[in-house]
Amino acid sequence: MSISSSTTPRSPAFSITSPLLSPTVIRNRARRGSLVKVEEVGSNSLEEAQDQGAFPDHNSEWVNRKGAWLMHPILIIIGKFFIDMIPGVDSEMSWTLTNLAYTALSYLMFHWVTGVPFKTEEHAGAYDDLTLWEQIDGGAHYTPAKKRLFVTPIALFLISTHYTHYEPWTFTICFIALIINLFPKLPQLHRLRLRIFPPEEDKSGPGTPGTPLTPTTHNIMLLSPTSAIVSPTSG
Repeated sequence: MSISSSTTPRSPAFSITSPLLSPTVIRNRARRGSLVKVEEVGSNSLEEAQDQGAFPDHNSEWVNRKGAWLMHPILIIIGKFFIDMIPGVDSEMSWTLTNLAYTALSYLMFHWVTGVPFKTEEHAGAYDDLTLWEQIDGGAHYTPAKKRLFVTPIALFLISTHYTHYEPWTFTICFIALIINLFPKLPQLHRLRLRIFPPEEDKSGPGTPGTPLTPTTHNIMLLSPTSAIVSPTSG
């Protein structure tokens, strides 16, 4: 076997610098994010419990004060009075709007807004991810305050559907609003969040392993014009 230099003109040299050149490279496939995700908020640790108990939670303690339960019936009556003053609104529509308005406001107040609006430094951020409902009575379930808050929207729903004579469309709309309002009050959903279209996860971690790549003609470096070639010759 002898080594000789090639004199035949060749195309300009180039090389492929892609990672595909290495046959041992493993390609990671990114994981697809789910459309709906349920996640738990808060650490629920001893340190968090100590931060929550360091000072009174002024954001939720008012629900246990004397006469606090009267606030909801009074607000419902006042809201009903102002809705009745709107021209063209009959009794059935007035009760429906009162029910939906109370349901929306109570959901926004107890299940949408998180954290505390004042004196946030007292609890070192222990309530930042918790709603007002989750802060009431330290997160305990079936307390007198939570029972009253659970029964109030049900009673308003029954009263409003009675005065609307159980009209199918009105009943359906009010019933859906009631379910949306009561759903996050269940103990099984304590500190759980239902995320729709959650943000993409960090892809810096390991992905799903793929198959090793095999060398092909596309990832073999081409020879340059001055490179030597090996040709077999008879000895």
